[in-house]
Amino acid sequence: MTRRILVTSALPYANGAIHLGHLVEYIQTDIWVRFQKMQPKDKVKECWYVCADDTHGTPIMLRAEQDGITPEALIERVHGEHSRDFAGFHVAFDNFYTTHSEETHDCANEIYFRLKTAGLIEKRTIEQYYDPVKQMFLPDRFIKGECPKCGAKDQYGDNCESCGAAYTPNDLINPYSAISGAKPELRNSDHYFFKLSDPRCQGFLRRWTREAGRLQPEAANKMQEWLGFDEGEGGANKLTDWDISRDAPYFGFEIPDAPGKYFYVWLDAPIGYMGSFKNLCSRLGVSFDDYWKAGSPTELYHFIGKDILYFHALFWPAELEHAGYRTPTGIFAHGFLTVDGAKMSKSRGTFITAESYLQQGLNPEWLRYYYAAKLNGTMEDIDLNLEDFTARVNSDLIGKYVNIASRCAGFIGKKFDGMLAATDAPWLKPLREVATSIADAYEARDYGRALREIMALADAANVFVNDRKPWELAKQDGREAELHATCSEAIEAFRLLTLYLKPVLPKVAEAVEIFLGIDPLTWSAAAVPLPAGHAINAYSHLMTRIDPKQIAALVEASKESLPSATDVTPQKTPAKPAKEVAVSTTAGEPGDACISIDDFMKVDLRIARVVDAGHVEGAEKLIRLSLDIGEDKPRQV
Repeated sequence: MTRRILVTSALPYANGAIHLGHLVEYIQTDIWVRFQKMQPKDKVKECWYVCADDTHGTPIMLRAEQDGITPEALIERVHGEHSRDFAGFHVAFDNFYTTHSEETHDCANEIYFRLKTAGLIEKRTIEQYYDPVKQMFLPDRFIKGECPKCGAKDQYGDNCESCGAAYTPNDLINPYSAISGAKPELRNSDHYFFKLSDPRCQGFLRRWTREAGRLQPEAANKMQEWLGFDEGEGGANKLTDWDISRDAPYFGFEIPDAPGKYFYVWLDAPIGYMGSFKNLCSRLGVSFDDYWKAGSPTELYHFIGKDILYFHALFWPAELEHAGYRTPTGIFAHGFLTVDGAKMSKSRGTFITAESYLQQGLNPEWLRYYYAAKLNGTMEDIDLNLEDFTARVNSDLIGKYVNIASRCAGFIGKKFDGMLAATDAPWLKPLREVATSIADAYEARDYGRALREIMALADAANVFVNDRKPWELAKQDGREAELHATCSEAIEAFRLLTLYLKPVLPKVAEAVEIFLGIDPLTWSAAAVPLPAGHAINAYSHLMTRIDPKQIAALVEASKESLPSATDVTPQKTPAKPAKEVAVSTTAGEPGDACISIDDFMKVDLRIARVVDAGHVEGAEKLIRLSLDIGEDKPRQV
């Protein structure tokens, strides 16, 4: 059956710049979409890629107030910045929209009323913290205090970043408002809840999260942990009802039958996928219902960070199912980004924005390639090692891939008027046959495997060129035919490599298509060699090497252009490491009694104050330390 596919990436929050951590997701998604769009129309008829800025919530309201502008002006400004950054890294959305739209508003209201009609919305009076200075109820993330479990100070109202404990704001010791610093007061307020504890939701989610292909295995296991076992199996219902309302003042959509109450941003944020696609449909004449009606044979995929899996794999499908819409075909979660093995750091200059990277003149396709080489379709974190980044790009893209064309194209132009000889040599057959294997890797989002296969082919092509030595053939009389065949076959190998790399390096591929004088490369083109007599154009350099000085300048510029500390909240999908290390050392060879001064200068020595210490639950010989090394928050070791 011909596939019709709708793809989304998580919505970037309209309260900050796009940074290299965010780009892991958008580059990953863009590669997958570009691969699908290269397929024949009888295989993939349509593949749409939509996204939007996530524009609602207290942080947006406060940030706009701080900047002295309206929330609408703030989100319009940030939308322009985000659009610029995504375009700079060749992320090709079919529609990049906003959740502050009529389309999203209409869909949110419709879903709310359908859930209410189904008996899944309930109004309750709850007690929550109120800031008497700002005269507003405080979201959990705007209440700070001491962790009730480990005692760490300045922790948020929903979880402790020191020990990882989860709790409610009422559990905090010595709570205070993160906005005004005032001591908050407990007050009553009516709130609206989506009844996830309802047996209908529980039963559906237990089935849905276990269905093959919906979630990655590690994500499915996490869902079962959150859901608990079936009550019929002696387990307990762990999923509680979800508070979907917020009190004024709040920037968002007012609940239609509840004046002064607003939809919580996490209710209408994923509905923004629908709103963005609806906007696209109205412009292009595409059927919205074909993609969103219950039972639709089309495919719907969400690419997200693992930190928002809870919302996308539990709340979102439950909303859709019980509001009469289709649910996602699959949810693809990825890990966080570290830089040089640690959390992105402003002080070290490794908190790098997309804008800063591009302003330093670095090629965005260098980063696209490096990320792709690290991604394997799992939820593992990936590391941007800046030294390895330089080495790998220079070795693979310049030393292996581009090198093939740069060594052979000139001879075709000078000696043979730009005309190729036959390009169906037997040694090229394996380069054509591997198209299926590489396609399978792209489909599975195992880009690392795809690029390893492609670079192995590049190695084989370089061996061929090195063995034939066209630069020597060109000096010998009577060997023109051999020179012509060698260079033509090498150019064909280069075309095949370009085809396989096109989802990762779209702009390089465009330049190669112009150089070769061919139509845009599609996946089926692997089976059809360039014919004898085909004319190519003059070759020009496709990509330069990374100069380590460029990376040093980027890091230094990131130190100098740190964003002000006026942001009232971090991005909703920050890049986080799996763990942090307080002290790292570089030692000499085993058995060395001492190290040189050069090695000593590499050692990252820190003096740390032990803030807290305690046993690690479930372990016999481990102690958890909370260390203060002068950063914003203590590190856990």
